[in-house]
Amino acid sequence: MPRTPLRRFLDYTVLSVLAFIFSLPVLYLILGSFKPSDEVLNGLTGFLPTHLSFHNYAAVLNNFNSEATGYFWRFMGISLLLATVVVLGGLIVNSMAAYGLTRLRWRGQRAVFTLVLLLMLVPFEAVAVPLFYMFNEQRNTIYIQAIPFIAYAFSIYQFATFFRAIPSSIEEAARIDGAGPWRTFFAIIVPMSKPAFASVAILTFLIQWGSFLWPVLMVSDPSLRPLPLAMSVFQGQQPVDWGQVLAFGVLLVLPVLVVFAFFQRWFVQGVASSAVKG
Repeated sequence: MPRTPLRRFLDYTVLSVLAFIFSLPVLYLILGSFKPSDEVLNGLTGFLPTHLSFHNYAAVLNNFNSEATGYFWRFMGISLLLATVVVLGGLIVNSMAAYGLTRLRWRGQRAVFTLVLLLMLVPFEAVAVPLFYMFNEQRNTIYIQAIPFIAYAFSIYQFATFFRAIPSSIEEAARIDGAGPWRTFFAIIVPMSKPAFASVAILTFLIQWGSFLWPVLMVSDPSLRPLPLAMSVFQGQQPVDWGQVLAFGVLLVLPVLVVFAFFQRWFVQGVASSAVKG
């Protein structure tokens, strides 16, 4: 039934209030990054835009500007490289795995898909130590920070859920035209699945960008640290300069906002289609 103007007004009012409340920590983070350290932890007065400057950002870049501490832009480059490899590799590997598990027919298909679903229940912390001993000789390398995260059970499940909703008549028409499984996947399924690819890309980027436990185990060389690990080392220095910590946090969050802004249209479509199917 159509909503009345009053109901629509109340809905938007409630949503606006909730959006404002949830955005307050981000606002505090941004304002605090421009304030002196002794004014950051002043409670609600931290929201007042007073004594703003770029001093904290300059100090962060100056603190990470040597071989002993590592270089900030190198940390950023490593994180971007790792996220790009994991996202692109994950989109290819996980989408192809999901296509094989949902659209093709072969013996043992259900058992393998069930195994994938079971893997979703295993947290990474449960396998981190065995993986550490397995790849101990590859510590302090770039590729070992990315390879274990390319194949991801939850991404396979996301793709599989979307692929199952595609009418089988489309693939039947492609087979009549002489298209095999590879051509059907890349020429038909992939273009139709942009919302699924955008959703998986954003979620994978978020997970990889904030990865912390694995770099702690595998990286001791300052020159190979990703941003989250570098930030934890920086925050552990005494005395803690909270203004600089918040400035570091803003620099850490910015690439996530750029990625979300780039994929948001397809991401919203994917979320909407999932809600309709649910």
